[in-house]
This record gives sequence, structure tokens and C-alpha cells, in this order.
Amino acid sequence: MRSARLIVPTLLLGAAVSGCAAPSAPAGSASETRSWTQITQEATGQTVDLWMYGGDQQGNAYVDDVLTPAAAELGVTLRRVPVADTTDAMTRILAERQAGTQDGAVDLVWVNGDSFATGKQADAWRCGWSSVLPNMTYVAPDDALVTEDFGTSVDGCESPWHKAQFTLVYDSARVPVPPTTIDGVLEWAQANPGRFTYPAPPDFTGSVFVRQVFYSTAGGADQIPAQFDQAAYDALTPGLWDALDDVAPSLWREGRTYPSDSVALDRLYADGEVDMTMTYGPATLTQLVADGTFPATTRVLALDEGTIGNASFLAIPSSAGDPEGAMVVADLALSPEQQAIKADPDTWGQFTVLDTSLLSATDQARFDDLPVSTVVPPYDVLSRDANPELASSWVSRLDDGWRRTVLGSGS
Repeated sequence: MRSARLIVPTLLLGAAVSGCAAPSAPAGSASETRSWTQITQEATGQTVDLWMYGGDQQGNAYVDDVLTPAAAELGVTLRRVPVADTTDAMTRILAERQAGTQDGAVDLVWVNGDSFATGKQADAWRCGWSSVLPNMTYVAPDDALVTEDFGTSVDGCESPWHKAQFTLVYDSARVPVPPTTIDGVLEWAQANPGRFTYPAPPDFTGSVFVRQVFYSTAGGADQIPAQFDQAAYDALTPGLWDALDDVAPSLWREGRTYPSDSVALDRLYADGEVDMTMTYGPATLTQLVADGTFPATTRVLALDEGTIGNASFLAIPSSAGDPEGAMVVADLALSPEQQAIKADPDTWGQFTVLDTSLLSATDQARFDDLPVSTVVPPYDVLSRDANPELASSWVSRLDDGWRRTVLGSGS
């Protein structure tokens, strides 16, 4: 049953992309020629359906309690549509595109790199719009994290939302001498049976953990071509599968099952069933410790080789029924005020995509005044020696390779 659940979304997406070979819906515009004033006038009264992962309670609260009221002040109604996985949104978008729908159910998506690449291949995104957002003025144009999404050029088809840094987390009361490398983490797991696990790919947190191990077993990120290469895959992945196979019997429940996502892993950590967890959004840890969800002895695990960093994006489908409203919401989400509120650990705790040196003194102060965490180092420290993301074509193949090679190896 578990294997079937992992495979089905990929098959659906593959069929949908294939079905878009002869698109019947209008393609996304290549450039936006309207003035921002005209766009905001057309957005007034529109209702924007934002499809996003619904398992992050802080993220849900931020959208419902902060972003939605602010959008209403601009004359746009924002509705959050929770999904279990971004592929749910992609399946709907590609089906509507194939059917020629021009007033689709999805106006805006918190999209991941794999789904963005899939949609771009199918010409399913509206493009050329994000560069006209007024608040893009505060994003550094040469920031590689916001010009490419998992190896796919953004090309104005997405608006950056926040930055992420993969981070391992441990309870210092139970792990007094933490490992400092990924190889050391796997050795620690084998020396402490049942006290470590990771979410099952294609969950995005489990997937990035596998890529982080891949970097380690390959001898570093610079040993792997950024774009998928079959010869490199054949030469380098046996070491990855061997490492994960070796550690599997020492994982939680002897590797017979894996947490379905990061929320499930966090629950195991909070309940004391495992001693480590992992996240793409470490800034959220501060609040999780403050409200007692995680133990006060929670600490970030610093790795000598660095960790993978990327950015989150918002995308507008070419079939969106209210694209002007979606642009207004995307611009609002990018504003210094919203970025600072979202960066506050008491709200959501997500790292800003803005270059704060480009802000006014007043807006810089919004970020300077954010509380200093005793749990999480500042972003510039966390992102030091950050590893680049692999292209999405690597991600899908590694996720599939994990399912075929590692899943069930601990039983």
C-alpha cells in the first residue's frame, strides 16, 4: 500500500504533462505589458484561491490571520486551499489546462521546484509577470536562489516568497556529543538504534535528506552535475543506496516504516521517540521550543560540509481565473512589512528573500527589531557554506531510486 501511495501522483502528473503536448488552453503570457495601476484596478473584487501545503500550522495561521486581511485592504479576497502535497495542485492545473479551462480553480500556488519544472514543461504557468511587481525592487537581481528553482530558470514565472535552509535538529540532553557531518549522523544512528529516522521521499524534507546524504557519499556537492546526468547517476548512487541500506535496520522501528512527512517526524521528536528531527524552515524552531512543543534543550546541528539552501516561490497558472488578484497578493507577500512579519518566529519564522540593504531605514528596522533566537543561529550563519540544489530532474530520479532500492530494506 505504501509503495502505491508514493507512485500514483507521479503517474498522474506524467499523464497530464503528456496530455498537454497539444495544449487547448491559452499559454501563459510571455510578458506583462499592463501598468501596475491597471493591474491593481482589474484585481479589485477578485477572489484568489491560494493552494498550499496545509500541514504547517504556523504557515496556515500566517496566511489566514495576516496575509488575508492585508489582501482584503487592497480589495482582493484571499482564500487558502490546503493540500497534502503540491502535486495535488499540479494535477488539477494540468487537467484544467488539458480541458481548455480559462477560469480555473487555482489562482496561486506555493509551488515546489519539481512541480514548477513540470508545469513549465507543460506551459502551464503564466510568465513574465513577477518582474513587474513593485516589491521586486527589494530582491537582489543576482541572487541565484531566486533566479533558479531547482535548476529551472524562473523567467518571471514565479515570485520568491522566503528562503529555506535544510537543517538537522537534535536534543542536546540526549545527544551530548552531536555528530558534525552527515556521515557522522549515519554512524550515530547505527550506534543508537531506534533513535533516528527521516521522512519517506517524495516528502520534500525526506527528499532533501536523501540529497544531503548523496552529497556526502559522492564526496561533495561539486562532484555531482547540477543537471541530471545518467552516467553520473549510475556511478554515484550505489554509494548512496549502500549508506541508506546500511543504516535502515538501525532506524526507528528498524526502518520497516518511515514518517510520512516532516510533521510526523516532528511529532516523534516532540514525544521523545527519536532524538533528532530535520526541517527546511529552521526559524520555526524558536516558537516550537517557546511553546513547549520541542524540548528546551533543542539545538541546531551544525554540519562541517554545510547544508542545502533554496527559496520558496508563488506561481500563477496560465488557467487562473483571477490572475491580477494573484499578482497583487504575490506583491503584497513580498512587501517589507509582510516579509518582516513572516520572519518573526512568533508568526511563522521564515527567512526573508529581500536584500535588506536595499530597504529604507524604516523597513530595515523591521528586521533589525526581530527577536534574537537562543535556539537558531541567524540566517547568514546557517547559510554559510550552503550547498546548491540539484535540478528537479535529479530529485524525481533520486526519490524513485530510494523507493525502489531502500524502502523496506530494514525489514
